[in-house]
Amino acid sequence: MFYPRKAIENRLKNLEKHLKQENPILIEAVKSFKELDNIAYRMGLISRDESYATQIPWWPLISVLGTFSAGKSTFINSFLGTKLQSSGNQAVDDKFTVICYTNDNSSRVLPGLALDADPRFPFFNISEDIEKVAPGEGERVNAYLQLKTSPTQPIKGKILIDSPGFDADAQRNSTLRITDHIIDLSDLVLVFFDARHPEPGAMKDTLEHLVTKTIQRTDSSKFLYILNQIDTAAKEDNPEEVVGAWQRALSQSGLTAGKFYMIYDEASAINISDGKLQERFKTKKDADLDAIYDRMQQVETERAYRIIGALEKTANDIETKAVPALKEAIRKWSNRVLISNTVIYGLLLGLFAYVVTTQDAWHYLKPSALIDSYQANPLTGVLTLVLVFIVFFGVHLFTRQFWASTISRHLPRSDMPGNLVTAFDKNTSIWRSVFNTSPVGWSRRTARKIQAVIENSGHFVQKLNDSFANPSGRKEALDDLKSVESTSLELNTPSIKLD
Repeated sequence: MFYPRKAIENRLKNLEKHLKQENPILIEAVKSFKELDNIAYRMGLISRDESYATQIPWWPLISVLGTFSAGKSTFINSFLGTKLQSSGNQAVDDKFTVICYTNDNSSRVLPGLALDADPRFPFFNISEDIEKVAPGEGERVNAYLQLKTSPTQPIKGKILIDSPGFDADAQRNSTLRITDHIIDLSDLVLVFFDARHPEPGAMKDTLEHLVTKTIQRTDSSKFLYILNQIDTAAKEDNPEEVVGAWQRALSQSGLTAGKFYMIYDEASAINISDGKLQERFKTKKDADLDAIYDRMQQVETERAYRIIGALEKTANDIETKAVPALKEAIRKWSNRVLISNTVIYGLLLGLFAYVVTTQDAWHYLKPSALIDSYQANPLTGVLTLVLVFIVFFGVHLFTRQFWASTISRHLPRSDMPGNLVTAFDKNTSIWRSVFNTSPVGWSRRTARKIQAVIENSGHFVQKLNDSFANPSGRKEALDDLKSVESTSLELNTPSIKLD
């Protein structure tokens, strides 16, 4: 029974070992996650074989989303400096492709199971989520995912995810579910549009899912909107109108601010006969590509802040979401059990009084009569008391279970730091008094531990700031910054070694 917990402990030890070389500040974050794990175990929010630290990716993650033929694969190949992804004007790949570094000299393609079963990657156990939205599809994880390795330097220290086009996949619900999953986990999201199809109606799904639903996110700054193959606009009398049409489409979807880029691939670009127009397009493309690549290089830094943010959010969610929800559920359960017991006990006593009255049996209930009856037949008296106890206790157990089951069905299942249902079940077990409305595992001491984790998160952010910024201009701070940058450049994980 201790093996699952041992596996989690080993995973966290390996994570700390990796972070010791990469970013020591994050080692302290792992320890804070462990503190939250202990609190959540006692409360019943997570099981002994789970950890909050394993629910987030610790590697810098970039996702590339959009419709098919928007140039996503061509962009990835250009970034990597090698033709890893197939490209074309039709839907050439209907799977999510996770790309990571390898020490081998050649690239490999591995099935989706390699991702679903490996906790180091962002799709660990994704088959379970697919099964929830598309019953029967969870077993077909290889139809949705694949892992590709590349020995090229640009991908070193990062994970890149290429997505199928929204309108290219018939397995719609599962595709959108996986898309939401990687959006939540990503440090940077590149959203591609095809400049050859500026009609917003043709891109309805992309505009709805990747613009309208993301602009209200607290992490909306991680989205970059890219109008690709803009070279085709040079054929128009007014190229600016193509850009204007796209900007209006995005604005109608709710996007009034944010990073908007225009690029194209020189190798496959159309011939622009006007030299000045060609130079203008090329200058704009080069500037935007440099800005995109620069942002992609920053994800290692942003990843550290994301993890600290996840730590603080988890701690806050336990205190401000899980605990109040549990307290309210326990209060409802306690009140309803007590009221139900009172009503049922009252009815039973009323029925008993009615029977005694109609049968004119009051004289049998006199103390002297009860004593005489007990002395005459002690076993009958004992059995009577036991029967009364069983009836009253059985009523209590029934009302406890009935209201626990009823309230449990209405507990929130999402946006919670753990399983609220199992935590509630722990608070309504037979060993818990109905008068105890304080959640199991929650106390003033626990609240202080939560606050300590939140305060530590602030300290971690300050340490990160000190590593990447130097307001004072001190030489020692500059040396620290160079040391951090040097360590970052030497990263070779995540990587896959295939024998």
